[in-house]
Amino acid sequence: MDLENFNDIDENPSSVSLTSKTQSAKAALEQIDEIWYIAANRRARWMDLLGDYAGSEPFILDGESLLQIVLDDPLLAIGRNKEPSFQILHAFQILERTLIQFKQRSAEIEIVFWKTNRHATLKTGETSFVVASRTLARAILFKHLLKLGVAVHIFKDLDDPRWSSYEATKKPMFVMANDGGKPVDGDESSARRILCQRVFFFELLSRGIAVTLFKGAEYRDSKILSFVYEQSRTFEARKLFNKNFWDAVTTVNQTLDTELLEQSHDNDYYSITTTIDDGAQDDLPALLTSIAKEALEKDLSDYHLELLYLFITHFIIIRTVSIHDRARPLDRLSPNLLNVVLNEFLPSHFLAVAKLTSASSTSLDVDGRVYCSLVKTVVLQAPESITDLVDSSTYITVQRIWAAIGSPPLNFQRFSAHFPDQPPALSSTPAHEQPLQLLPFDNEIFNEELSLVHVPVHDSDEPENFSNLDFGAGTIFSDTQHWHNQKSLLPEHLGGKKPKPVDGWARRRALKRDQRDMARLQAHAATLTGASGGSLQQIKIPLVGSSKSPPVKSRVIVAKPTKKEKPLKSADKLRQKIQEEKTSTQDDAAQVWWQEQLTRMSKLSTHEKISLMGSLSRSKRHDEPYLGSEMRLYLIHLTILAWLEEDDRETGPIRDKYTVSIMRIVMDICDRSQLTPTISKNLELILVILGFSEYSKGIIPKAGTEIGGAPDKKKDDNADKKLSFKFVKLIKSKTGTPYHEFLHIVEHPVIWQLRLFGAFMDRSMDGAPDSRVAFKPDAWQRTVLDSIDANDSLLVVAPTSAGKTFISYYAMEKVLRDSDDGILVYIAPTKALVTQIAAEVYARFSKDLNGKSCWAVHTRDNRINDPQKCQILVTVPEMLAIMLLSPALARIWTSRIKRIILDEIHSIGQQEGGAVWEQIILLAPCPIIGLSATIGSPEIFNNWLASVQAAHGYKHKFIQYPHRYSHLRKFYYDLSGDHPQHFSGLDSSYQPTSRVKFLHPISLLSFGARSLPTDLALEAGDLLKLHDALKSYEHILDVNIDALEPVKFFTSNLRMLKQKDILEYEAELKAVVSKLISSYDALDRSSPLHGIIHKLEDPDIGKIPEFVLNTSPSRKTFTSNLIYLLADLNSRGELPTILFNFDRTDCEIMAKNLVISLRHGEAEWRAQSAEWQRKISEWEKWKLRSKERERLAERAQRQKKEPGDEQTVERSWESTFNPAEPTPAFSFAGSHTTYTKAERDSDINELARWTGTPSWALAALRRGIAVHHSGMNKRYRSLVESLFRQGYVRVVIATGTLALGINAPTKTSVFCGDSPYLTALMYRQCAGRAGRRGYDLLGNVVFYGLPLDRVQRLVLSKLPSLGGNFPLTSTLTLRLLNLLHGSDNAPVAVRAIKSLMSLPHVSFGSEAGRHQLLHHLRFSIEYLRRGRLLDKEGKPLNLFAIAAHLYYTEPSNFALVALLRSGVLHKICEQPSVADAKRDFMILMAHLFGRRYIPKVFANERNIGNLTKKYPSTIVLPSPSKLVLTVLAEHDSEILDIFTGYAITFAREHAPTLGPDFSLPISKLEYSASGGPTDPNIISPFHSYLHETAIPIVARSPFVANSGHGDRFRSVHELTRTVREGLYLNEHAIPSLSHLIATSDSKDGNVGLEHALNAYLLDFYTHGQVSTLAIANGIRRGDVWYLLDDFTMTLMTVKASLEQLLIKASKEFQSNVDDTEDSEPEDLDSGYGTFDRAGESVDNEIEEEDGGKSGVTFKRPSGVTDADWRVYATVAEVVSEFDEKFRAMWAR
Repeated sequence: MDLENFNDIDENPSSVSLTSKTQSAKAALEQIDEIWYIAANRRARWMDLLGDYAGSEPFILDGESLLQIVLDDPLLAIGRNKEPSFQILHAFQILERTLIQFKQRSAEIEIVFWKTNRHATLKTGETSFVVASRTLARAILFKHLLKLGVAVHIFKDLDDPRWSSYEATKKPMFVMANDGGKPVDGDESSARRILCQRVFFFELLSRGIAVTLFKGAEYRDSKILSFVYEQSRTFEARKLFNKNFWDAVTTVNQTLDTELLEQSHDNDYYSITTTIDDGAQDDLPALLTSIAKEALEKDLSDYHLELLYLFITHFIIIRTVSIHDRARPLDRLSPNLLNVVLNEFLPSHFLAVAKLTSASSTSLDVDGRVYCSLVKTVVLQAPESITDLVDSSTYITVQRIWAAIGSPPLNFQRFSAHFPDQPPALSSTPAHEQPLQLLPFDNEIFNEELSLVHVPVHDSDEPENFSNLDFGAGTIFSDTQHWHNQKSLLPEHLGGKKPKPVDGWARRRALKRDQRDMARLQAHAATLTGASGGSLQQIKIPLVGSSKSPPVKSRVIVAKPTKKEKPLKSADKLRQKIQEEKTSTQDDAAQVWWQEQLTRMSKLSTHEKISLMGSLSRSKRHDEPYLGSEMRLYLIHLTILAWLEEDDRETGPIRDKYTVSIMRIVMDICDRSQLTPTISKNLELILVILGFSEYSKGIIPKAGTEIGGAPDKKKDDNADKKLSFKFVKLIKSKTGTPYHEFLHIVEHPVIWQLRLFGAFMDRSMDGAPDSRVAFKPDAWQRTVLDSIDANDSLLVVAPTSAGKTFISYYAMEKVLRDSDDGILVYIAPTKALVTQIAAEVYARFSKDLNGKSCWAVHTRDNRINDPQKCQILVTVPEMLAIMLLSPALARIWTSRIKRIILDEIHSIGQQEGGAVWEQIILLAPCPIIGLSATIGSPEIFNNWLASVQAAHGYKHKFIQYPHRYSHLRKFYYDLSGDHPQHFSGLDSSYQPTSRVKFLHPISLLSFGARSLPTDLALEAGDLLKLHDALKSYEHILDVNIDALEPVKFFTSNLRMLKQKDILEYEAELKAVVSKLISSYDALDRSSPLHGIIHKLEDPDIGKIPEFVLNTSPSRKTFTSNLIYLLADLNSRGELPTILFNFDRTDCEIMAKNLVISLRHGEAEWRAQSAEWQRKISEWEKWKLRSKERERLAERAQRQKKEPGDEQTVERSWESTFNPAEPTPAFSFAGSHTTYTKAERDSDINELARWTGTPSWALAALRRGIAVHHSGMNKRYRSLVESLFRQGYVRVVIATGTLALGINAPTKTSVFCGDSPYLTALMYRQCAGRAGRRGYDLLGNVVFYGLPLDRVQRLVLSKLPSLGGNFPLTSTLTLRLLNLLHGSDNAPVAVRAIKSLMSLPHVSFGSEAGRHQLLHHLRFSIEYLRRGRLLDKEGKPLNLFAIAAHLYYTEPSNFALVALLRSGVLHKICEQPSVADAKRDFMILMAHLFGRRYIPKVFANERNIGNLTKKYPSTIVLPSPSKLVLTVLAEHDSEILDIFTGYAITFAREHAPTLGPDFSLPISKLEYSASGGPTDPNIISPFHSYLHETAIPIVARSPFVANSGHGDRFRSVHELTRTVREGLYLNEHAIPSLSHLIATSDSKDGNVGLEHALNAYLLDFYTHGQVSTLAIANGIRRGDVWYLLDDFTMTLMTVKASLEQLLIKASKEFQSNVDDTEDSEPEDLDSGYGTFDRAGESVDNEIEEEDGGKSGVTFKRPSGVTDADWRVYATVAEVVSEFDEKFRAMWAR
């Protein structure tokens, strides 16, 4: 839902208009682009199609686009002008490898061909050879596609009724297709084809079908990244263009069809069927005979017979030639012969073959290069026949075919004489690539593992050509300081620097800040634990002593079996007697209190008594054993009386209401101890009267028993107590008949429970008492406790509200009790969750550690307490990864970690940051606990996790629990029909709109789901309705419905049903539904499945037209009805609520609109309310009497005689009245809360004073409305979370920030508007906030402003499987070696690295085994050696600082190192113009660290020209300087050489293990190594020639070599996607810089070139205008802050790293000058310090802000060269200027 009008910004009518006379394709293309497609590209989002969008939902690959991807591959030799190659084997490999990208990521794909899209595939309008080649390839590839196990469908166009039926049934999430790209200048045929693609895109989107770009997609680890285009279904979309445009489109289509008819007769070469007949015979001779006959029917030119004969022969021969011998260079034909082959012979024969092979079951293999070699051989040898060239079998087969067509005469000698040629040069075949010689490397830890890698080693110790080194590069790096400042990591006694003294002012300031932070934390903690207004109940844990001491026994230790009790001694008996007397006294006091309450209530009405009992239930007396039971029984008594007083007491709704209330209290009493015979007797009577007499024994425990049925030893079983009140008389004493028959339920108790009592059933799952925790844990929870006690590793997957929270705190307490120096690290994915967990830890635990803290918080921008001096560290994954890789900490801290908890561990599959989670798991020095509610197919991830933990020496346990504690009830908010015209307030006068429609989960199958998701839960009432619906169709269903009749199914249960029973019933009914889904079509109105769904559907929804339900509402409808949505929820008692919207700006707009609606309604009410007018009048009069009140007060003061003699003056209502205060009826602020208005005003004033919280947010807060997204400041968000928990804020509008574990319990989760980020995973995370355990028995999920088919897709979606990353990057390798060196091979570092290198698989998303991992590691080390980042012993060199600190930007960090190393950065900064230097530096930084794609269509010159005339933005990022590109190209070439050497070395060494590579990856079709001189059955000169002239390959796939490619690769991209099978090269684990040096017109096939780069960073640096970034650069306002913040942090890191390099250079200079100690800090950093933002000015001194008034000046260190200082000065100025604009943005 686009509420910020982003989609509408600057959309002007096109300047291009078509007249009837101007109908060129180019003009029409310009019109559709300018009117629609450029704007669509501006709206498009670059997304992970699986992780962030589709998940496990099905989507479509456009078949024509898929074939275009294959045929347009720059390496493929098919359809090239002036080249008769036709290498279909290579095309097969490209096709299958493309599809493998989807299969490996578990994408749910089907392939659809629309025949109208064929022109782009065939390149209609190109030369006859190109069109014919692509026509044949298309036909063969289509047949091959049918063998790959992917569903393939064919439709004429989007208006094909079969497509409409398919789309309605399959409901594809989107279509992945090509948009045609940019037209070639002056090529009208190109413009025609592209126009057709554009119109296809337009038609899809206008029908509500999302589209993603196929060409230009990136396949990164487990992600598929591409642009996503979405648009609401629009039935009048075609009116966007005038009639002339559509006439032009028609003309273009007709022209293309005519051209294709002329070029190829436009035969449809697709098979009629889309399946392969496995039993069909492969009869190649028959097919070839048909091809020959077809050719003879044409008027063949001279020499075509010989070419035809050789053409037929080549088909036979290639079946006997090995795939390696088909790796061929192209044999060049003489110009005349080439002209005949290309322009006369092959086009017509390719078309004939395409036609005939499509109709045949025979698979045809074509090889243009083998054919050319055969023709060339015949020309050179001029034989009478080919009998002496080919083997006998081939010759016989060809002759039979030739005879079958009449044996036309052949004359090869004449043919040869007509096309004379020269033999090829002997050097035409390239030799094997020579193995790369590596630089020496000798590291004692790595040597043993790397001994398995056998590679030639160079004699030289050091790389060459490093004459331009600056910043002291080349010296050993010592990593003992923070990344972002000069502070030492080590304590003073271990060699660290002594902290600088601080003055009194700084100490007082720090103390004040700490006190303020702790006060906020205390308040936060209180709201988490329910201690608001009171003191925290912390567990005080005593000191233990050394960690070597035995653990102290505590409640976390497993309880031992109870021993037989010994007789009590006299003293014990006395103590027991005193305690009993004390208890008796307390009981007597409680009884007196209760009698007082009964007396107090005696004069009240029944309903007033019930209300008062509600208040009394919150007193401590209500929890006392006996009195609590009597109070509850009294409430039953009152409830029955209230029922009897109802006018319509005998009606069904009233009966339902009261029976549920009574039975809830009965069950509550029965769950308590101290049931006296009197209470038990009354309970039995109640059950009899209500109709549950048979259940009494199963419900009511024996009098005098405890919970669970154990005897209460404190009381006599026969003891009884008389009730303090007279219970209502229900039975006639004489007859034993009830006084009121209507109290009895009218249905079987089982039916009643299913219908009404599902939310109140016992939810325990084999629960049992356990002394280790304060609650009764279920069986799976006890298993968790046992595993933690056994120090095992754990992965726990359980839904929200299942009961995972205790796990973390139990583990924390165990660590605290076991020792005083052991550490537990808690990892949370977001800073908001870090803050919450820290507050909860603070609230729970207290331990005095003598100068250290019990806990600490450490994030990138916040630190509380010292993370090195605590026992519980709460942090984010990036910080822990940095700390685990810190050499200094490896010596003093890392080994103390006893447990790591990874909360929301499914974040490992995220696009950004997922690899960090894997690194933590790989490096963890202790057992881990992984927690998640949402992992799809968790077994795969768990298997890898178990292998990692085994390598570390820890047992691992996987625990999966699938059931929520509370059900989620779904509703659809209907926005169709008439809308309310006036909002009159939230009080009792509000009339609900009846728009909230219940969604039965099974009714959502009308969407056409293919299966039920495993986590689709049904409530008890849902099951009853489902059974009744099935029952009505049992006569036509092949299912025994009678056995599932509820009374029969639960016949053995003479007790109240439990949730466990319901789950068994649910499983049976869901099995029936699953069977129906597989047997019937839900969309077929005649099917029983459709009828069942219809019975379960809300009748009002059924009356709304489908197109209305499935269309998004307008922006006005959406915003204007928000107030009614919330008013309806309020009237239903379903607040508090969280409204989820995944656009930050939309969240803010929604809040603003709500406040406007409330203010407007309030103003109207106040203007019309006589009561309000009277109140205002009285208040005004009261104000006028203020002086009189002052005089009276003074007089009273004078008359006061003695201290304490003050008279109590009652304050009038006027004294507290504030007309500016929101009227309660126009505010969502909670009234039943301890949070006062004074506290609210104080908090709001604090926010206004100390933060940049906007005024509209403060105004919303006053009315109980808040916004929560990561763009709001942390203090505001923390306050919102606290007030939401306290019940003051009852409406929160949030993005996904509240979805990840934040304690924000809500009754209702509302999804407001659609978003591409609303995935199956996000839906479950957000919906799970509702119905949190301990707050609600039932949660509500409401869908507002979403199409119903989108709702159905979400609810029925499956969780996607987790995707992995390849964590062992070159930067990680560098940091691991630094870890060893800097820690002096600390044992914890050695163990981590050795276990990592011993893993069978380094990542759960990678197939690379251990040997390949070691090879990758060794060649990564080689790259680091050649980059002067490591010496030969693996010690890091000085430029390590840049590379390591920017680890998250790889490979851009290495690019910056290369530019520093080569002196290019110095040359940029040495320019005469400082402005030019800064601009060039910004361009470079934007290319390295701020790459954001924009589609090429949006970046076309015409559009950019129009935008730059109106706005100050450049929009498209300019290329870096030629010098930069040259250096990066040279560096990239070196990278390519290194990893090419890796591929060749590994393939050569492990050839026996890898085996032959002659089968395709999906189809497994083999093109085996038979044939040639090595096969005794096939011997011929031609086979020998093919073998001798084949291209030798080692690493290259022989299928790719089929197009003439050897082991020389042009890019890392080409290397990784064209190596042989068995070599698993991860493109993104190789630090290739090819994407940095590529330009939009490059032709090396890199996919990144498909998109231009956005200049948003350069533009913001230039003008600082956020609005312009949105309008011109197409950056959504909600994204701007994050993009700029990330870049700012990167700039700060670069600047800080340069400072450290300057200090190091100064140290070297001083050492060389006088060999004395330098006063500056000696060493560089480890990279884990907290970052402080800075603003600077540049000279020889640079002032840095240190978070306050005291500035720290960075002076130019002595000995630093002018060139080095100029680089630093330029960088510092850019940082300062960019940060100044960024800070100004905050102020706005």
